[in-house]
Amino acid sequence: MNTAAGNQSTAGTHTEHENHPWTISVADHPQRTESDQYKASRALMLKLVDTTSDWTFAPAPYQDHHGGGVWVKDTNGWLCLFLPLGIEWSAQFCADPAKVDQVRTCAARVVAAFPDTLPGYVEFGYEDGERLLNTPIQTAEQVSEWTDSIFNASVPLPAGTHSGVLPTAAGYHHYPKPIVDIDHFRFDDFSLFVEDSNGLSVAVVPVAPRGSGDGRVRVLAAHPSSPYAKHLVPPSGGKRAETTGHTEALAADAEGAVLPADDALAQQAFRRQQPQLA
Repeated sequence: MNTAAGNQSTAGTHTEHENHPWTISVADHPQRTESDQYKASRALMLKLVDTTSDWTFAPAPYQDHHGGGVWVKDTNGWLCLFLPLGIEWSAQFCADPAKVDQVRTCAARVVAAFPDTLPGYVEFGYEDGERLLNTPIQTAEQVSEWTDSIFNASVPLPAGTHSGVLPTAAGYHHYPKPIVDIDHFRFDDFSLFVEDSNGLSVAVVPVAPRGSGDGRVRVLAAHPSSPYAKHLVPPSGGKRAETTGHTEALAADAEGAVLPADDALAQQAFRRQQPQLA
């Protein structure tokens, strides 16, 4: 008997189970006005995906996922690659410009390897690509524009793939990737994960730009036993209104996830930057 071969049959295997469940806000975006950058990048995204015959997440109609995709063009046409981090619209207000700028430089290197990309954008009427790639991100306004640009709000997904709710959630191991990503681009002095009075974890993000004086936060995820989990369950019992663009929350749903500045979790989230909020 070949002992080495016999060992290979069990080497590298393990079992996994989940005993730390979460209730997670995955379907609704807070209501917002679509920026000019978002409108332009969405229009380009739809034109680019229409050129492909092998898009993994077909068929249309598509919503745009703020998932950190970057469309590049090679000799065979257009394809969408993924950057390490995607910035959800609701997470931009805790985004550190210096960390988002690292994503920009990564995108610039990727695009540089595909020289037909930027001229291809221009052919489709999108002229902001070169400027965005070559401009260091240093301000909240630049973070906002990057968030809605073709280099972030650029992944075409059907409504179900984008924001569908299953009987049991399919996660990114334990926490979904959009929340994991926030922990890598947030300001170091903002606490994404906070704890309720029972010591159960809740994920929150600011509702307004840094330095605005607005201390409210939006609940993104919570342990289902936490009283804050109720903020994530819409009155419709899980059914959400969908559009071919953004998936918009009903006003009651969107406001229900916002905690006032004097809430204990909001206080925890901003504790290390309180002087800036005063």
